[in-house]
Amino acid sequence: MIASRRAGLRVGLLLVAAVVLQVSVVAQVTVLGGSADLIPLTVAAVALYGGSIAGAAAGFSAGLVLDLALGMSLGGSSLVLTGVGYGVGRFAELRDVSHGLLPIAVAAATSAGYDLAYGAITFMLDLEATVSPLVLREILVGVLVNALIALPGFALVRRVLRPVLTDDRVARRRRGRTREAGPIGLRGLEV
Repeated sequence: MIASRRAGLRVGLLLVAAVVLQVSVVAQVTVLGGSADLIPLTVAAVALYGGSIAGAAAGFSAGLVLDLALGMSLGGSSLVLTGVGYGVGRFAELRDVSHGLLPIAVAAATSAGYDLAYGAITFMLDLEATVSPLVLREILVGVLVNALIALPGFALVRRVLRPVLTDDRVARRRRGRTREAGPIGLRGLEV
């Protein structure tokens, strides 16, 4: 993703919509004692399609907006979602992410990682944390629900971000800096 005002506006509106939907609608709908969590899914989708920097920025922003919307102490959600966004974005930069079912695995891993890391942060900071065996059930059900809604959620995020997603070669060509790549051992050398 190329950093531009258009890209920032699209990602910002996407994150605010996810937080508003999460707080007002999705948190009240429970399935087998757990509910979906749109925030880590949206951050993971932005990171998967935009890269590590876009994912980290989206994670920090979404965490800050979430903490402000819920009136919680600032920083906990931002810290965890920044790590989640960077981790998913880095994974996407290092691997081939063209498989159609990858969003399911990314959503499950992201949800589990977010829930466990946020639980550890609140427990370490003693932010009125309660520990119960039911928490593990809620995490498991939340991970399964997020995995079920991953495909349509990631498709929606990709559709919103598609106009601002470009390939690096296309971006360099637009700026007039095209350079052909040589064999693997000679990449980067201008001959």
